Amino acid sequence: MYKHLLSILILSAILSACSTTKYLGPREKLYGGGKVQFKDTAGNVTQKDAKGLSDELTDLLRPRPNSKILGLRVKLWIYYKTRTTKKKGFRHWLNTKFGEPPVLISEVDVDKNSQILESRLQNESYFQSQVSGDTTSRGKIAKAIYTVEPGSDYTIRSVYFPTGKSDVDTAVAGTAQKTLFVIGNDYNLDVVKNERIRIDAQLKEEGFYYFAPEDLIMRIDSTIKGHKIDIYVKVKDETADKARKIYKINNIYVYPHYTIRDTSLKLDSAVKYRWYNVIDPKNTVRPFVFKNSVLLKPGEVYNRADHNKSLNRMINLGPFKFVKNRFEDVSADSAKLNVYYFLTQYPKKSLQLDILERTTSANYAGTQVNLNWKNRNAFKGAEALTLTVFGSRDLQFSGQNSGYNVYQLGAQGTLSWPRFISPWDFKSDNAFIPHTNLTLGYTLVNRTKLYTLNSYNGSWGYEWKENVHVTHDFNLINVTRVDTAHVTQQYKDSIIHTRNPTLAHVIDNQFVFGPSYAYTYTNTTETYKTNTYYYNGKVTLSGNIYGLLTGADTLAGKVSKLFGVPFNQFVKIENEFHYYHKTGPKSSIATRLLVGVGLPYGNSTILPYSQQFFIGGTNSLRGFRARSIGPGTYTPSETITNAKGFLPDESGDIRIEGNIEYRPKLFGIVYGALFMDAGNIWDLRPHAGLPGAAFSRGFINQMAVDWGVGLRFDVTVLVLRTDVGFPVRYPFPPGQPYKFKAQYGVFNLAIGYPF
Repeated sequence: MYKHLLSILILSAILSACSTTKYLGPREKLYGGGKVQFKDTAGNVTQKDAKGLSDELTDLLRPRPNSKILGLRVKLWIYYKTRTTKKKGFRHWLNTKFGEPPVLISEVDVDKNSQILESRLQNESYFQSQVSGDTTSRGKIAKAIYTVEPGSDYTIRSVYFPTGKSDVDTAVAGTAQKTLFVIGNDYNLDVVKNERIRIDAQLKEEGFYYFAPEDLIMRIDSTIKGHKIDIYVKVKDETADKARKIYKINNIYVYPHYTIRDTSLKLDSAVKYRWYNVIDPKNTVRPFVFKNSVLLKPGEVYNRADHNKSLNRMINLGPFKFVKNRFEDVSADSAKLNVYYFLTQYPKKSLQLDILERTTSANYAGTQVNLNWKNRNAFKGAEALTLTVFGSRDLQFSGQNSGYNVYQLGAQGTLSWPRFISPWDFKSDNAFIPHTNLTLGYTLVNRTKLYTLNSYNGSWGYEWKENVHVTHDFNLINVTRVDTAHVTQQYKDSIIHTRNPTLAHVIDNQFVFGPSYAYTYTNTTETYKTNTYYYNGKVTLSGNIYGLLTGADTLAGKVSKLFGVPFNQFVKIENEFHYYHKTGPKSSIATRLLVGVGLPYGNSTILPYSQQFFIGGTNSLRGFRARSIGPGTYTPSETITNAKGFLPDESGDIRIEGNIEYRPKLFGIVYGALFMDAGNIWDLRPHAGLPGAAFSRGFINQMAVDWGVGLRFDVTVLVLRTDVGFPVRYPFPPGQPYKFKAQYGVFNLAIGYPF
């Protein structure tokens, strides 16, 4: 009965949505959209070009008709159904938020649209084009039809640059080699505009400070036989003398503590440092701070690239909120500029409280509270000193570890210098400031009913951007020390009872020290591109040189120590690659490949637990519980799977994972997802108690595979994600399937996209 009632309601809604025209007045007709058709008897436009032009021209038509969802004008139906004279209330909110008033044919200006289409065609080489418009109706729906007679397209025969001997004519002529005008291409007004911008940008690098794109004119001669054109690039006769001069830098002044109350330049208080002057009567910043930021130098020709880099670098220093720049002529008849940088500082010290809700890769939901104290200019050298005290609680409401919660309490200090501090001379002349970072921290980790760990960490390293796409992160030294503070009897009994080496490995004392290097390339911020990429590669080393010097060899019974403590020795390589392909204005396909390998040797036979790989969960294989897959074909014994309580997190030395996800926009802030995940982890060597865990040639047949669907709610500040994953292939040996509690579907709730 209820199924029949639901079907009737859905059918009624569809039929109602189809009949929105019944609300129109006697003489009103709903606008059904516009159509562009070509009348090209001379065959000037190919069928393919006509299709492309038709789509482009159709997009210019205004107004747009009422939107449709699956062929139905749902928003228009909502508008009619929720009309009210009240200016507030739920009905009014529905009407204004989700409704859409009718677009009538009477609102369409056919003649104006025809002129717009004709103008666009002329801008794209069809100088003789003509467009006529008319309307046609059927019942209560009317459409606009635009007929295009394009005529012949005009192509470029020759391009001529200035031949004069003046500085500006010579400079413009010098840009000819990289011109956007290509012989044989169709004329296009957008290319003309971009060519003017290109030439101006080049002249700005050669000292023409006052030159502008508007000082150029492109004369088009369309009288050439055969529908050809000649283009003449010329500096306008009325261009001002200032725009024709090459300017050099005179003096440079930096104001590091500028406020709007400062009305005097105070040049008498300037302190000269190398090639620039600092005016800072309160001595808030030491003058040397700007030596990597002021890239223009006295006596050199002005260039806009160094000017823009200087502004970006001053902001990247950290203490400065705003940077205002000014150039002034030294005198009316000189070609020299004085440069002024006015910097407004942030408040030097700040205290911030953060309360974070999160989901973790281990399928925990948690809360973290951070108390941050920051000094943006700790030692008057733009050093950023940050001290953080934090506490967190992570709970698993469902899954194998429900009730075994994780609590963390800790503190961390970070000191960041906006420059390289090293015996080597690193040169960086782009728009980004390099940073030297020192970090020290401590965390107390308590896993309820199981164990408590003390974790100490420290690092010293460098971070810099090679360009807008490439980032380098090089730590000369990373130190991590994890000591077991307390282990419950329940956990000890589990180690003995299950004979699972993973349980014992979790509470092993860890001592990691060594360098690391990470390389990141991304162009994903360039959303206008159809294809974008992200790649991160990282190498981590621990105890390598010291282990070789001491002859460490655990397998031979020789365990080396540092400060009386055995250390971990390994090489770890991680690779993560993302590829994004836009399939439409609001839809895309996202893919990810993860490959990681850890090589323990010498003083270690297995990676330390904190450095091992895990798989499964909300950001990994979503059809499987977090950290429940692998290693290899290892299957937990019946003793473990039937035990009441927690299950160990499965970990390994090798990880291979691939993901693909289709992300269409459904409506409003709601996006959909259809995905598939595959992967597994392995140990590098066989270990007692973990049969089938070692990596082998048959690894491809040991992949776990799932598929699923999901929704994403993109509210700008965050993305709330829900996924349901279904396992379709298990990595366990035939005849030994591992029965999950949620074998036929795993629900994932998370914040942010999985990749």
